[in-house]
Formats: sequence, structure tokens, C-alpha cells
Amino acid sequence: MSDRMPKVDLNKLSARDREFIERVSRDNQIRVARLQRVRRNNLITLGVLCSAVVGIYGYTIYAVKQETFLDDFEEPAKIIEKPNKL
Repeated sequence: MSDRMPKVDLNKLSARDREFIERVSRDNQIRVARLQRVRRNNLITLGVLCSAVVGIYGYTIYAVKQETFLDDFEEPAKIIEKPNKL
């Protein structure tokens, strides 16, 4: 036995059945167009958000590289005092 359904002969279908098939097909095309629009908008949103994140990250790295307060840090000189002998 085959797992496929048998082919439908459209000539044997009534006018009401053909109209129903056309209506379902049209509704499906509208649904597909709507989903494609939503996917496109989601991809645009993804691009904007990723650009913002990469921009913030890049600016942060750039700003941190300009910090110089740690470059001038010198360890204090150790002063060893001799104990006073009394």
C-alpha cells in the first residue's frame, strides 16, 4: 500500500467542491504573503538590533582603549627603615 493519497480528478468534483478548493488556495496564498511580510520585517528588526549592539560594543572597546589612568600607575617605592637601636 502506498502512503500517498490517490489523485483527485477535478472533472469529477462538483462546482461547490471546486469553488471551495479555489477559496482555500486563495486564503493560503494570502497567508503565505502575510508570513513573508512578517519574516521580512523580523529580519529588518534583527539587522537594526544587531547593528546597535555591534556599535555599542565597538564604541565601548574604543573608549576603554583611550583610558590612560592605569598607564601612569607606578608601584610606590619600598622604603625599608632600619630599626632604631636605643
